[in-house]
Amino acid sequence: MLRRVIGLLIVAGIAWGGLAAVYLLDIEPKLGLDLQGGTSVVLTAPDDTDPDVMEYAVEIMRSRIEDVGGVQEPEISISGGTTVLVQLPGVQNEQQALDAIGRTGRLSFRPVLESTPGLQGPLVTTTTTEPPAGEEDAVEESASTTATTVATTTTTAILADTPEGVDPISGLTVSDDPDTVAYLPNFTLFGMEVLTVGPAAMTGSDVSQALPGFNSVSAQWVVNLSLTSEGGDLFAELTGEAAAYPIGDPRRQIAIVLDGQIIASPQVAEDVAAGVGITGGDAIITLGADPAAEDQAQNLAVILRYGSLPVAFERSQVEKVSATLGSDSLRIGLISGIAGLVLVAVVLLLYYRSLGLVAVLGIAVFGSLLIAIYALLGHYQGVTLTLAGVTGIIVAVGITADSYIVYFERIKDELRAGRTVPSAAAQGFRTAFRTILTADTVSILGATLLWLLTVGAVRGFALSLGIATVLDIFVARAFTRRAAWVLAHSPLGRKGWFSMPAAAGESR
Repeated sequence: MLRRVIGLLIVAGIAWGGLAAVYLLDIEPKLGLDLQGGTSVVLTAPDDTDPDVMEYAVEIMRSRIEDVGGVQEPEISISGGTTVLVQLPGVQNEQQALDAIGRTGRLSFRPVLESTPGLQGPLVTTTTTEPPAGEEDAVEESASTTATTVATTTTTAILADTPEGVDPISGLTVSDDPDTVAYLPNFTLFGMEVLTVGPAAMTGSDVSQALPGFNSVSAQWVVNLSLTSEGGDLFAELTGEAAAYPIGDPRRQIAIVLDGQIIASPQVAEDVAAGVGITGGDAIITLGADPAAEDQAQNLAVILRYGSLPVAFERSQVEKVSATLGSDSLRIGLISGIAGLVLVAVVLLLYYRSLGLVAVLGIAVFGSLLIAIYALLGHYQGVTLTLAGVTGIIVAVGITADSYIVYFERIKDELRAGRTVPSAAAQGFRTAFRTILTADTVSILGATLLWLLTVGAVRGFALSLGIATVLDIFVARAFTRRAAWVLAHSPLGRKGWFSMPAAAGESR
């Protein structure tokens, strides 16, 4: 008797002590973005993408997000071989974060060949014609003045022989190949221009380090660039050619291009010698002193440091959840869960009487262990509890309640067959546990398949269902069996309206 009571107290102590420990240490379950707000993105790579390439791409995404900042513990994981799930809970600058993880293609440094003001590439010609003098489109007269408006007709020539990847109307490159000439828009402080850039002279793999900084001498934000040995030689050649042109000439610029977009187009400094370039493998990119320059330096350093993704991803799904909606979902989930637990407890107590007390205590142990496990997994492994996970837990509570019902019904059958209360409790568990174990094994297999074959919220459901089902087996074996045995040997379980025989309809 004493040994079983001690075992019962140990299990209860582990559950409730663990819950108290995580509370005192201020370790809480890590909430997913659907419970605290944020953005979820599902990215899909081509079917034949190598697993090593996928791992490398995920590492680049993770590094970019960490450097962007403003995201509370992002979660980036591979599912199904070629699918990447990116969860950004509490993200502050959503578009910046999406750009950081979604940019693909190839980072390249390219010479600028020409600059064309406006919104159209240099291959598009524009002609402007005016009606002959005297032809008026509109005349407005008043008592003292007469205003005449003359119409102007503008005709844009569409390219007859369009180079591959160039839009025939705008003359801009829409499908950039870093190995060919491209016509790319560039936004400056003075307006819009189109830069004609040559083939890539070097790529992101030639950059070994890029760090943002503030130059206290010039009072400007800069990016300190370090290059590999080969990259240093290529950069010296590229800047040496650009330095042959005078200051202010667009051909003195170097275009930094990522995924067909000009990220920056710095001009080679005046003191750089033509034909020599910037040598030594180090360079400084100056971005200015205005308030936006700091963010520009941070973003440019991230792009230069981590380059581009090694594979092109397609955004299969983008889901956004506001912080208010997330907190409302959490509140509703908690209310639903508590209401369900109270209802289950009342029904079990009314129908199974003292055995219902065993079920209530067992569910309390089960819930305490589950909360403690999720808190520890979130703190040490980054596992998040999502709304789908809460749903899985609620389903698992139903499975746990069903396990108690199976056990209690077996006890009632044994009592009706004439067994004593202690014997009915022991034999009932031996018979019921096989059924409980079989049912829970099926649930665990289903949860495992869901985890392996799905992505997104379904995996959260599978994880919580799997953890809770394993806990159900543990609690049934370690706690419920001992609690029922102790109850069967106590007056509360053997005599009176609240006893086990009374629940079975037997009067003893």
